Amino acid sequence: MGQDKFKRYTITAALPYANGPKHIGHLAGAYIPADLYVRYLRLKNRDVVFVCGSDEHGTAIANQAMKEQTTPRAIIDKYHELNKQSFEKLGISFDIYHRTSEPIHHETAQDFFKNLNEKGIFKVETSEQYYDEEAKQFLADRYITGTCPSCGNDGAYGDQCEKCGTSLSPEDLINPKSTLTGNKPVRKETKHWYLPLDKYEGWLKEWILEGHKHDWRTNVYGQCKSWIDGGLHPRAVTRDLDWGIKVPAEGADGKVLYVWFDAPIGYISATRQWALDHNKDWELYWKDKETKLVHFIGKDNIVFHCIVFPVMLHTQGEFILPENVPANEFMNLEGDKMSTSRGWSIEMHEYLEDFPDKIDELRYYLTAIAPETSDSEFTWKDYQARVNNELVAILGNFVNRVMILMHKYFDGVVVGSGKIGLSDKAIYDAIGNCYDEVEQAFEMYKFRQAQTAAMEIARLGNRYLTEHEPWKAYKENPEAAREVLHNCLHIIAHAATCLQAFLPNTAEKIFTMLNLKNKFSFDEEIVFEGGHQLNTAALLFEKIEDEVIERQIQKLIDKKASLEQVKEETSVVAPAKENISFELFSGLDIRTGTILEAEKVVKTKKLLKLKIDTGIDVRTVVSGIAEFYEPEKIIGQQVSILVNLEPREIKGILSQGMILMAENSSGKLSFVAPTESDINNGSVIR
Repeated sequence: MGQDKFKRYTITAALPYANGPKHIGHLAGAYIPADLYVRYLRLKNRDVVFVCGSDEHGTAIANQAMKEQTTPRAIIDKYHELNKQSFEKLGISFDIYHRTSEPIHHETAQDFFKNLNEKGIFKVETSEQYYDEEAKQFLADRYITGTCPSCGNDGAYGDQCEKCGTSLSPEDLINPKSTLTGNKPVRKETKHWYLPLDKYEGWLKEWILEGHKHDWRTNVYGQCKSWIDGGLHPRAVTRDLDWGIKVPAEGADGKVLYVWFDAPIGYISATRQWALDHNKDWELYWKDKETKLVHFIGKDNIVFHCIVFPVMLHTQGEFILPENVPANEFMNLEGDKMSTSRGWSIEMHEYLEDFPDKIDELRYYLTAIAPETSDSEFTWKDYQARVNNELVAILGNFVNRVMILMHKYFDGVVVGSGKIGLSDKAIYDAIGNCYDEVEQAFEMYKFRQAQTAAMEIARLGNRYLTEHEPWKAYKENPEAAREVLHNCLHIIAHAATCLQAFLPNTAEKIFTMLNLKNKFSFDEEIVFEGGHQLNTAALLFEKIEDEVIERQIQKLIDKKASLEQVKEETSVVAPAKENISFELFSGLDIRTGTILEAEKVVKTKKLLKLKIDTGIDVRTVVSGIAEFYEPEKIIGQQVSILVNLEPREIKGILSQGMILMAENSSGKLSFVAPTESDINNGSVIR
């Protein structure tokens, strides 16, 4: 369907957890792309509401409160404000940045639940779950730790082992314990409400796999297809937890709405609040088929925004569905995955502290390397190169040269009478082509391409200025020099117009220098009248020197090292486990072996598939050591292997044993292996 069919647009950006500061990877993944698209829609004079806000429920908040020894309310208040201010300073132009702790959201989420519950959409089931008798509380997955059955990590959580990356359920853990008291949990019956996603597989196949085969990004479509083809399962919409939205149903005492259920409803409640504040009808933006709904997210949120939330909207019956979900992949940092917990990140507020006057520079760079269909990488040296070689040398240089020449030769006055138009038809046509490419790229959510096309106008201007050399022409033909510079003023104005979404502060500076109003829509005529006075020239960007970049790289290294040192200093040696009988220990058959082959397990970051000569046989073992060892470098490595562990399928591979690893307090793994060279494979470890 063509774009003109939509009367209005509802644009959402993923609600960030208010459990800590957000880094520039989050900015690149969802918030910059959403802001670019919204700014473009506004430049096209379209009716748009741009909503976001803090996700303030769930175990992530409760965990952070425990970590900081405070309350969940104190955590959300602290980080909501920090992130809200960072977004504002970085030019993310939300119409509302709301909170899921607000009463209007609780009301909206509860009404949504009641609507589906009254229709009989949910399945209510009773099951046994882990319960901490001392804390008198059912335990969420993240409140349970134990030994990972795949890699032996003693600190695995009830939903995932963060050492080997294996997805788990609490029942999978060996020797589970409560993080609240350290006690062993018991099994206790509890009742929960489930959204039966499996019932809507047929509808999802028709809506996504057939209906959006050609307009959704391949990475988004592919992940959706994988989920649907793999078979969907009912998903609990309630959980036993204190912090959250109370479940409005009989027999639901002590239960709250699962955060994945209440968070996307936050888009609706935010729109309701915005509508109240601006005397609008919120329902038009969520229930009218002439409204286009677009979600901007990172790839880790695809399943919720493309499958789960649409099923919720579909079963409710009155709401529109997302037309597109242009999810981005991840942006890495200096050769490694960005992670606040490991100290390998650039937080938004940290960038603002170090570069308060370089907002557009960051927006430009993050757009230039946007991970639209594959992971990308931020490096400080590339950031420096893009700023210096593109913003300074191309855009800034062109604008500065023209403004200086206009003031030097014509006292900054547009000489002539009436309208002074763009007289060079080839330039006029070339600019028109750039506009077309910018708009086409925006409509297809190709923001890198759109920015490149907008910058092409500045490149065009540089070439035009260099070819016509008005500084030479002025000596013999001032009129020709004047015409060239007037044409350059038009080029500058059009470059600023096309770059408004990407570089809003810079565009406004340019319009100020040109002494024009501070914003132009795409279909608006740009006019210079004879006698128009330009304002004083000013540099748009400054070159970033090597020492600035070196300080940032060192700061990153120091932050990571400092965090690791704190972990080392505050780490406590794990206490000894409960005594076991000699007979139980004697049942463990641990042998020496040698790694013959090693390769990474596809679609995982932490698992290696090993072929090991145990002296008894040659067998396959899957081990979560890929973060610490390259496959080719461990061939020939002697290991200790538990050979009589019951085989287990991991990622479709039958693992026949477990190699023993020593783990230090910072989480680094090392092989437990004999130091003597005459220990043969199959030797028994006693």
